[in-house]
Formats: sequence, structure tokens, C-alpha cells
Amino acid sequence: MNASDITKVQDYLTKTFGTKGLEVKARKQKDSSEVYIGEEFIGVVYVDEDEEGSFIFEMAILKEDL
Repeated sequence: MNASDITKVQDYLTKTFGTKGLEVKARKQKDSSEVYIGEEFIGVVYVDEDEEGSFIFEMAILKEDL
């Protein structure tokens, strides 16, 4: 993901979840970025290869976190 994609996704997720402190950070893999709220890792955003300009957000909810 390039810097422009990261900014767009971060703005969208911040607005959608209504939370401050959400940050999308670049990874070594160019097709995805990590999503954090504060210091807490919450998921990964991937470029949707089937739909240009779209992204997939994946978040796991672990039993021990509930």
C-alpha cells in the first residue's frame, strides 16, 4: 500500500469506528498495512486484488481477549 492508500484507509476506519488514536502503519509487504489503536494491534488491511481501489480489513478476536 502506498502512503495515499494508507491515509485514505486510516481516515475511513477512524470515521467508521468513531475512535481517535487509530493508525494504519506500512509493512514490509507492499500489499498490506497493520492497523493499531494506540499501541494495540487490531488487524491487517490488504489491497483487494479483485476490485481495484478497494481494500480488505481482517481482524481476529481471540478467546483470551473476550
